[in-house]
Amino acid sequence: MNSTLSLNRKDFAQLIVDRIVQDKDRIKKQYEATKNQIGYFFIDDLLPPEITEHINNQFPSHDKMVQKKSIRENKYIAVQMNQYPRVLEDLIFAFQDERVVKIIKDLCEIEDLQPDENLYAGGLSSMKQSQFLNPHLDNSHDKERSRWRVLNLLFYVTPNWKDSNGGHLEIWPEGLEQHQTTLHSRFNRLIVMATHDKSWHSVSPVVVNASRNCVSNYYFSNTALSSTDKFHVTTFRGRPHQKIRNQFLKIDSFLRMNLRKLFKKGVVKNPHVYKTKKD
Repeated sequence: MNSTLSLNRKDFAQLIVDRIVQDKDRIKKQYEATKNQIGYFFIDDLLPPEITEHINNQFPSHDKMVQKKSIRENKYIAVQMNQYPRVLEDLIFAFQDERVVKIIKDLCEIEDLQPDENLYAGGLSSMKQSQFLNPHLDNSHDKERSRWRVLNLLFYVTPNWKDSNGGHLEIWPEGLEQHQTTLHSRFNRLIVMATHDKSWHSVSPVVVNASRNCVSNYYFSNTALSSTDKFHVTTFRGRPHQKIRNQFLKIDSFLRMNLRKLFKKGVVKNPHVYKTKKD
């Protein structure tokens, strides 16, 4: 794996751009066909498979990550990237390279697109058996509440992840009363999804004794994707069969939203941020 060890974030960025260019016509059509609801595209075989497998092998163990566990979600996250192998940080920030941002901006026809060096709600995530993410809308803004969150980039790196394993991204383009669309978290697949006030999405429970690993980024903009979008905190709901949980989550979202109206930047600082020396 010496070739992978010699790669830096610029090298990763060039590999990503080269792969997207190969598939750009299909990507553009896929995003165009979906953007009036929840715009998305995916691309398989993003990196040479041996590189992606190496990335997965460098993931921290769960005891070195932070578990977020509640009725809303159950998963492990890691965002303080200087605590982990450098290759993970290099890959994450490769997605923030201006060449990568530009080609995605052009394909999605988003005039103003900006990466996030703070990795607010991004970084690494891992889900093991029975872990899940309930239907939700992402927080509408960045950590300073100055820019709109507009794209979510999810790169899945677990080798041999079967569709029957669960742990897949689900989008709800017709709302939570209708059937969801499943976007499988297959090895070496990048999914890019628009985030706005209608972008309800979830992650299905993992049903096997294994971990599904993901590298994630968000892109922001000075302009919201949806003309109807307003500031909102991360807003969770129950699945269609979770009637009681849904009521609890509605109350939870109402209370958290009203707290944010009183305290613009929150009562406490969100810990899901990459703290660098300048911070």
